[in-house]
Amino acid sequence: MRIEIWADVVCAWAYIGKRRLEKALADPALADAGAEVVWRPFRIDPTTPDQAIPIEETWRDQLVDDALRQCAPDLSPAENRVRVSRIAADEGLGPQWGAAWHASSHDAHRLLYLAREHGGAALQNELAEQVLKAHFIDGDDISDRRRLGMVAVRSGFAEGAELLDTDAGDREVRELLLIGKARGIATSPTIVVGDRALAGAQPPEAIADFLAGGDHGRKLPEEVQRLRWAESLLGRQDPLGALTLLKPLLDEHADDLNVRRIAARGYFHSAQLTRARVVLEQLVIDAPDDSYARLMLGRTLQRLGNDEQASLHLKMAAAMTPDFA
Repeated sequence: MRIEIWADVVCAWAYIGKRRLEKALADPALADAGAEVVWRPFRIDPTTPDQAIPIEETWRDQLVDDALRQCAPDLSPAENRVRVSRIAADEGLGPQWGAAWHASSHDAHRLLYLAREHGGAALQNELAEQVLKAHFIDGDDISDRRRLGMVAVRSGFAEGAELLDTDAGDREVRELLLIGKARGIATSPTIVVGDRALAGAQPPEAIADFLAGGDHGRKLPEEVQRLRWAESLLGRQDPLGALTLLKPLLDEHADDLNVRRIAARGYFHSAQLTRARVVLEQLVIDAPDDSYARLMLGRTLQRLGNDEQASLHLKMAAAMTPDFA
């Protein structure tokens, strides 16, 4: 059973959730589950600067205060920090606890991805433990590649320190972040098994019950999954993200009608109108009964200022599907 942890390594609940997952996996009922834990990237604050700043400075930021209040509306940010520290201590993460830096986690996520590629899930899980410890207990700046490289060496992934100074894993992590968004991952941590998700650092008993449900998700071909993720991102108003996930399909399956339909929507909604027009003009030739493609082509031509041509396609779309009138 593959257990995915979608989490940000600068999220305290991710470390707490890791401990609780470990306790859940110790349940005898899961002894034969053959669990493989895989860490996936999530960013609780994508706007975090590349250069880390002392954590105390962020506590004076009103936006940070507002975000903390959403986590615990009945507590002040200071009270919430004390609460999290107490919970961490209960999970054995102490007595020294607390991040010293407001740091970007992007390179740490790259390193985690590369660890699994080079050494499998066990190495990745050990690295995750050491990165979390460095951030929350040792007070290290894990956005500093030199410090992060030292964490990699301690974890048994010495080659990772050298890879940090390249762009290795960058594209893959950015793509995984988009996949997480497409799958509706909105909380760090979120545990995913198949097509089921458990959000938050739930108690070990709740995690064990969730895992006992097993992985009954239907395995889809990678191309179908990617197409669905791209469509999901369109529904989440992220057309550029959709096009990013769609690119391999455009490269390998450029003649597929469904790939072209989603590409056209991505181009249209990201204001790449010339590209949308090219795709849609060929699409209405290859699929003349596609009224939605006609509608999109008409609207694309309208935006390009070709009202006469647009009118023709809009009328045809309305005749084929009256709701488009």
